[in-house]
Amino acid sequence: MNIARKYFFFDIDGTLTVPAKGAAEVPESTKEALRRLRENGHFTAIATGRSHGKAIGIMKELGFDNMVSDGGYGVTLNGELLGIEPLNRQDCIDLVHECIEKDIPWGIQPDNRDTRMVPDERFMEVTHDQYMKSEIVKGLDPENYEHIYKLYIACEYPAEESLVSLKKLPWCRFMKEYIFVEPADKARGIRRIVDHFGGDYKDVVVFGDERNDLSMFSDEWTCIAMGNAVQDLKDQADYVTDAVGEDGIYNACAHFGWI
Repeated sequence: MNIARKYFFFDIDGTLTVPAKGAAEVPESTKEALRRLRENGHFTAIATGRSHGKAIGIMKELGFDNMVSDGGYGVTLNGELLGIEPLNRQDCIDLVHECIEKDIPWGIQPDNRDTRMVPDERFMEVTHDQYMKSEIVKGLDPENYEHIYKLYIACEYPAEESLVSLKKLPWCRFMKEYIFVEPADKARGIRRIVDHFGGDYKDVVVFGDERNDLSMFSDEWTCIAMGNAVQDLKDQADYVTDAVGEDGIYNACAHFGWI
């Protein structure tokens, strides 16, 4: 059977992986679907909000060579990072200054690592965060860095509504204790990759489950929501498959004849 080449992009948590105690688990059916997609000549990539430095390990662990990272601002092809676009520097500086004025703990990510920088121990004390490591840098000042890729603001809802500077930046709340200030345009990185290959956007297929995946749910291509996805994403999807732990990726790929 001759199947036209597709460009597949998968979110990680809740899409490729099932939350579990300890390390997240990838269903065997998902591994088989990925193997068969590649065997049939399709392009496969991760599309994540995570920074490249934090996502590169799981990218390799899952057998991917290609990735859209940093919420669409980072692109990796054939294992090589092509570059990461930073957030608007002055907007980030303004937000940090406002947090300092309002005594709100904060952290920044000015480099491509899996570690955030914080000025003191307060961020960890407030959040008890286990998502990523924090490094205390005495006298930390965002103005000393050329690029800022992400910020982390320790506040519970609705405190973020009082942050005037936040309105100029993209952000999302994944944790009760703090918000992520990070790029939210996965479609941007997807277009860069497809353009690199001279492909057609109609041949793109994206899989997601969370609100930040709305940024890659475009009318230009096929959008598939997992059965465990938030309702907003399901409402925008072309197709809703089963949950990640119920063979959702495999079933969708088989439904459309891609495997």
